[in-house]
Parts: sequence; structure tokens; C-alpha cells
Amino acid sequence: MVLIVGVKLNLEQQFGIPQKMDIIESILDIPVQDPKEEEFSSADLNWIKFGNPEHHDDVALIPYARVDAFIIGECSNVECPTRFHIERGRKRSKGSLKECKNDEYLEYRLYWCSFGPENYGEGGGILPSRRYRLNTRNRAARPQSMRGCTCHFVVKRLYARPSLALLVYNDRRHVNKSGFVCHGPLDRDAIGPGAKKIPYICSEIQQQTMSMIYLGIPEENVLEKHIEGIQRYCGSNAKVNSLASQYVHKLGMIIKRSTHELDLDDQASIRMWVERNKKSIFFYQDSSEADPFILGIQTEWQLQQMIRFGHRSIMAVDSTFGIKRLKYPLCTLLVFDSRQHALPVAWIITRSFAKPDVSKWMKALLVRAHGIDIGWKVNGFLIDDAAAEIDSIRDVFCCPVLFSLWRVRRSWLRNIIKRSINVEVQREMFKRLGKIVYSIWSGVDSQVALEEFTQDFVDQTSFIEYFKASWMPKIEMWIDMMKTLPLASQEASGAIEAYHVKLKVKLYDDSHLGALQRVDWLVHKLTTELHSSYWLDRYADESDSFQNVKEEYIASTSWHRALQIPDTSVTLEDNNHLFAKVLSQKDSNLTHLVWNPGSEFAFCDCEWAMQGNLCKHVIKVNMICKNHQAYQSSMSFQSFREILMNLWRKPVDDSVALDQAVAWTHQMLDQIQKLVELNSANDIGSVVNNLPLKWVSKKGRTFVGKPSSTLSLPFTSKSKPLDSAARKKNRKRKRLSRLR
Repeated sequence: MVLIVGVKLNLEQQFGIPQKMDIIESILDIPVQDPKEEEFSSADLNWIKFGNPEHHDDVALIPYARVDAFIIGECSNVECPTRFHIERGRKRSKGSLKECKNDEYLEYRLYWCSFGPENYGEGGGILPSRRYRLNTRNRAARPQSMRGCTCHFVVKRLYARPSLALLVYNDRRHVNKSGFVCHGPLDRDAIGPGAKKIPYICSEIQQQTMSMIYLGIPEENVLEKHIEGIQRYCGSNAKVNSLASQYVHKLGMIIKRSTHELDLDDQASIRMWVERNKKSIFFYQDSSEADPFILGIQTEWQLQQMIRFGHRSIMAVDSTFGIKRLKYPLCTLLVFDSRQHALPVAWIITRSFAKPDVSKWMKALLVRAHGIDIGWKVNGFLIDDAAAEIDSIRDVFCCPVLFSLWRVRRSWLRNIIKRSINVEVQREMFKRLGKIVYSIWSGVDSQVALEEFTQDFVDQTSFIEYFKASWMPKIEMWIDMMKTLPLASQEASGAIEAYHVKLKVKLYDDSHLGALQRVDWLVHKLTTELHSSYWLDRYADESDSFQNVKEEYIASTSWHRALQIPDTSVTLEDNNHLFAKVLSQKDSNLTHLVWNPGSEFAFCDCEWAMQGNLCKHVIKVNMICKNHQAYQSSMSFQSFREILMNLWRKPVDDSVALDQAVAWTHQMLDQIQKLVELNSANDIGSVVNNLPLKWVSKKGRTFVGKPSSTLSLPFTSKSKPLDSAARKKNRKRKRLSRLR
């Protein structure tokens, strides 16, 4: 008896926790726990019931900086090894609440066991927990592992105390809705020999294995990387290695024998695919007499990348791919990753580009992103087609729209090289077209200039006929778009073009030419080979593994390849600035000539440029030319300068509109200067030290956890205080407004 009392007193003195598990109603009475272990789990914490007698939760209060350590500890559960993903999240900015309770959140994240919450068992039953269960009808790694696990917890970063996090564990058991253990060694329904002893294979390892198989990497290398992945959860084991070898071999056979044709009828095949892959679809509209066919594809990984790299950044679109060869054109939404490479985050397959149809899938995509992060927002949207629905983009994403010239440049250059034999005529024609585009801000009549162009090169019959048929009817629309919208940089244009070229190589393989008119084949290629390629590129870069893949990924854009060329390898012609010489990095005896240097319409004689692409030599020469006053500025800079000048010219002198224009201009210039300083700085500390001091006035007295929203005025005899009834009515209105 004495021993029990002593233990009880010791616990109360050490943690300040009542041993009868009393319900605590104030968060201020919950002690902060900070275990000494580097990684800790729920078993290392003392959980307290917080709330009221009718509704209360098991909670614990820890430093916010230790949240990651807690999550890692929970994932390392011996009985149920797993990983937790963010099922839902919300954020608030500091100062957004005028009044707040002590348990209000600054950041809210719901973490769920990766074996749930959905259950992909056949017929809705309990899905067996075999680690190597192979479903030939659904090869996606993530849905295979979802068994309806209900284990989840909430992390709330406190609004009043941002340095602390409140852990709310809703369900600590790894069971399904029926109450049975649904994964891990304790699962009695595990199927197959030794299934209970096989370590958990997370979605990352499964996706890595599938990606390597899809990309044609030898099976020995796939198995080696697969075993390295599962050994993170257990030591080296001969039995595990043998089963892993069987798994990789079977998975490889399934992928090789898989087919895109789920039904002989293409439309029926797509319906079956949509029904089986609902998690990878954000919008679907079957074709009918009233509505066109629209299929919006976005995997969970693509959604994560869109939220990560698209927030407060720029999204781009590669529109109308395969408009002549595919059954339905393909539109790709892109974000720029940490290396400013174009990363596909959504595919839209449709023939309709009408405003109502475009608005449908754009709204659906935005709703899906807000379901993960309610504060997700795009700062700019980059288009490459003058016929694009700008109003839909502005209405849905509420952001400015930019225009990229990469499609115009590529189309003109490819057809000049294809339809004209003489190299000197090729570069002169391309130069003249570039001058016409550059002259859109100088008051030159574009139609007159184009007429002169067609007359001067009337002997180039093939190209002139193509130009008159394909571009002359719509050239005015394209020129107006260039004048109206800000133009994108060469880096962004090169990244989009690099994705376009990679997509073309993947899809237009000679062995698949007969399937181009089937939508199910296109969907299969996108969600398997292309998706796996970009997933492995990002994984190799972030984990510093697969060095060959990482090096190819880094050098996949002409901009990054241009950065590898030293300045000393570039020689500018001093007299008339007609050309520049670039020494080859592979062969020192080879020199490439870049005609019309300093222009986006420069002409290079290298093999990559002769295929119609924006090559590294043109980009490198333009980088050098921007530091010389003898060469013209880039089109993106001239477009930006023209927008600022128009903004300055519009307002009447000494008007309020002039004040607004000046204010907006200075705001933009300040942001640009900060961005340039940040990009050019080698040390972030130097940027921080140069920031100006910000003086903040002292706030009035406030209640704990309740910031003051109004200034308190001194009481005078003239001012009549509110009576008690009015105060109660006011408080009631505030409560009702919170409920709304």
C-alpha cells in the first residue's frame, strides 16, 4: 500500500497528472512533455483526457519542433509498421483571429495510417494483409495497401502558443471498422507462406520498383534497390530476400503482360478504367449529345507535387498536344520543381476548349487542391496558345496570365528547316520573322511587315504556302496576345519544350502507332511509363540515389545544359553582331555558329537546333549578350517594360489614378529587386542582415489567448456605457457569427 501511494505521488510530482484520469477542461492545465529519446511514439507519452464529460479526447502537449520525431516513432511500431500521410490540413495566418480560445489552431493536420482510410478489398470486405498481394486488375501501388485502417491522429499547432503542438489521438489501434487487426504481424487473416513475417513495403518502395520496371531497368538492379528499401524496416534476412525476389519477378511479368485494352470498345474500356482508378481522377464527363468527353487524370503523387511546387508559384500548360494524330488532344498542367524543370501534375484529355467545359475541370482541380490545403494559391498561369480561355483561368485561379512563345518559335523553325533547303535562306527567314515579332511594340504594322516577308521569299513556295494557310488567318490574334500579356522567359519556355519533347518520344513510338486512336492506350502510357519516369527523376534527385538518372534529369533542359558552358567558350562577332561562336564541350575541334545573337529567334547549326528545338548554344549566347548594350533586350524584359510604360501613360496628371499607378509600380519593382537579390545571393544570411528594421507599436492590454481587436478609449462622463442586456445581445451575435 505504501509502495502504491509512493508511486502515485511520484507521478503526480513529476508530471503533474492526476492518476484517476480526470477530464481536464483547460489546455493551460496540460503539462508539456518532451521525451529524451531522439524518436518517440505514443507509448512514451502520458495521454490526458481533454474536453468535457460529454465529449473528450486523448491529448498530449509536446514542443512543435518534436512533431517529426513523434511521427517517425509512430511509423516504427514493431507490431504494426506503417507510415502516416496527411489526409487533411488547414492553416491560419498569425493575427487572422481577433478572438481565440486557448486550443485554437495555427496549423491543423490530420495524419492517417497509410493502410487506410479506404478499404480496397474485393466486395468491400476485409482486404488480406499479404505484403506481396498482386492484383492484375489494379497495379497501382497505393490502393493495394489500403486495408481500411482507422488509426489516425491530429496535430494542432496552437494559435496562442505557436511553439507547442497539441496531439489529439482519435484512434490508436491499427484495426478496421470491424475491429480486427488489418495489417502487420498480428493480422491472423494474412495469406500465403510467411506473410506475417514479411516487412511492410511502403508506397514509396512499391512505386520505386514499378517505376524501374516500367523504364526497362534490368531485373537484377531492380531487385537490389528493392531489397535495400525493405531493409530499412528490418535487418538482412535470407527468407525476406527470397520472397522479395519472387515479388519483383512476378510484378515484372504482370507489367510486361499487361494491356491497355480492358474492352474491345475504347469507350467501354475507358469507363472500366475510370471505375477502377477513382483516386487518380479529378474530373470525368462521358461523351453525350449535349456534353463532350473530358477526362482529368491526377495521381496522388501529382497532387502532392502540385501543392508543393504550385503554391505561390507559377503553373504552365502544354496545350493541344497530338491534335492531329491522337483521338482526343492532350492538355498537360505543369509546375516548376526545385530545379525549375517542368513537372506534369495533371493531364486533361478532351476535344473541347470552350469556356464552360474548361471551367468545369479547372474548378474541380482547384477544389481537390483546397481539400488538402485550403490556402493553396497560384501566383501566375503560363499559356502557350493564343486561343486559350484566359477568362476561365482568371475566374478560377484568380491570378495573372503570362504567354510563352515556345510553340510559335518551334513551329516556325521546324517548318523553315523542313521546307527550305538553303541554310542561308533558312536563317534569314527565321531572322525576319523574329524582327516582326520584336517590332510589335515599336508601332510597325505587322500585317504590312508580313506581306513584305511573303513577297521577299516568294521563291520559297512550300513554306510560304504553309505560312499563309496555317498562320496568316490567325496571326493577328497571336500578335495581340503577345502585346497584351507578359511574355515568359527563355528558362520557362525551354522547360516546357523539354517536357513536350519527352512526351513526344514516349507516345510516338513506332511500335504503338496503331493505338494512337485509342484513349485507353493514351491513359495507360501516361499513368505508367511517363508517370514512372518523372517519379523516378524526382526521387533520384531528392534522395541522391540513381546517379545516372539524376544526372540525366538535371541536364534534361537546354537552360541547365547552357549553364555548363563556360563564358570563355563563347566569342561574339564585334563588327556587325551577325553571329557568335560557341566552342563544343565534347569536341574541342568543333565550333557552332549562332546567327542573330541576343534574340529568341537566333539560329544555331547544331543537331538539336536543326530539329526545331531551343538549344543550349542559343541560350548561352543570349546570356552573354544581355551584358552588352549593343544587343537588344530579351522579349520578356521588353514586354515587362512595355507594361510598366503603359501603366505609367494611362492615368491623367495629378489624379488619384496616377497615385495608384505609381504605388503599384513601386510595389512590383520592390518585389523584383528582392527576388533578384535572393537569387543572386550565395548566403541567405547576407539577405536577412540587409532587411530593414520593422518597428512595431506596443499593443494594449489583452486577455490571455484573446488579442485585442479595438483600441480602448478612456471613459468619460459624456459616453454612455452599454447596459447589461445590450452586452449579452452583442455576445450572442458573436457566437452566432462563429457558427456560420
